[in-house]
Amino acid sequence: MAFLSETPDIAWERPLFCGILGNTLLSTVPGVSGAGPTAEQTLLTPVLDAELITNGKITSASIHADTPTGCPTPATITRAMMELTGISPLFINAGLRYPMTVPGIDALGSVGEDPRFGDAVPRAHDLYLRGEMIGRFLSAYTDLLVLGECVPGGTTTALCVLRALGYDARVSSSFVDNPQNLKEEICRCVLKRIARTNPASPLDVVRCAGDPMMPVAAGIAHAYTGTLILAGGSQMLAVSGVIKAMGSPLPLIATTTYVRDDPTANVVEVARAIGGKCYYVDPGFGELGHAGLARYCAGEVKEGIGAGGAMLLANMMGFAPHEIQEKIFRTVTAYS
Repeated sequence: MAFLSETPDIAWERPLFCGILGNTLLSTVPGVSGAGPTAEQTLLTPVLDAELITNGKITSASIHADTPTGCPTPATITRAMMELTGISPLFINAGLRYPMTVPGIDALGSVGEDPRFGDAVPRAHDLYLRGEMIGRFLSAYTDLLVLGECVPGGTTTALCVLRALGYDARVSSSFVDNPQNLKEEICRCVLKRIARTNPASPLDVVRCAGDPMMPVAAGIAHAYTGTLILAGGSQMLAVSGVIKAMGSPLPLIATTTYVRDDPTANVVEVARAIGGKCYYVDPGFGELGHAGLARYCAGEVKEGIGAGGAMLLANMMGFAPHEIQEKIFRTVTAYS
């Protein structure tokens, strides 16, 4: 199978990888997210991912870079691509429980609340405006922006937002066994609650049901003047749905074939309904002789912190698929 579903025809000179970090209290609901050793520790994951990608190691917590089953976290893949390309990543704090441990941009947001019981992102409109400010700032320094995200529990907020916007969406999961019933139960509760408020705009939908990453990403997309690639699956489709509902041009999307081929999700159908252009990366992890990476092919993790977009960016910068695979293999082996 080809490494890329399609080769992007994009002119650029100054690429940048950027990750938006955020939390939603939905990740602390047992069974919702696999992005951490425990439900409560999922709140720390974005900070640790940014630390690993930026510095090459986790120093602020005693947490292994692999999942308990030995599957390398997507942060190790993104780190490998930053080393391969020589790009210094930039991270944005959209709303975290714990402070960032690497230099970055602070959008002055707060942790997303549980949307079953009240507004998830009360200051969504303010975060959108700050996203616009960041987008204008980044436009002065780069003309190709690959924008990833790390929000544990974010596929559940994505489900709520996509459904509230009218899309018949099913979302992916970092678990092999997608907790669909739990996500559907949460979504029904959220939609029932917000139906009583009748959100007046797409940002009001985010305010009611989303997470802090979404308005920041949508604001960046509106103001950024270069080529923007949203690096992620279900969560970036939710951002695209918000962008479309606001009447703004749709950015490109990049994710892995592991997300695309998830039988419990319908990423391709939702992308088609939104109208966005998606690129799918097949890194061939099952062929590398690494048992942990092969678990991606079995449906574990699948994507995260912009890993698919980072691999796409490396390929666009001239690195052949075998070079990308070899670098990932060497990197994850070093963390084992």
